[in-house]
Amino acid sequence: MAKDLELEKTSPDDSSDKAKKSKDKKPAKKKKGIVKYFKDARSEFKKVVWPTPKETTHNTIVVLVMCAIAAVLIFGIDSLFGLLNGLLFH
Repeated sequence: MAKDLELEKTSPDDSSDKAKKSKDKKPAKKKKGIVKYFKDARSEFKKVVWPTPKETTHNTIVVLVMCAIAAVLIFGIDSLFGLLNGLLFH
């Protein structure tokens, strides 16, 4: 970075003008990139197929049932190991 500053100081006026112009273009490209990103994101959101309330309710019930089944299985295995631990070591 220090070398760039030294080059700008020692270079002729034409090259320093070019350097200034190129520096001015960089933020514009960044802004265009940010704007393009948000435009692309917006267009992708339009492509999303959102579930209906009925589908959401069904999926929620499925998740709750699976959580309950997993909880019962984990409780059963934990109780079994607890019983075995009590029988073997006490």
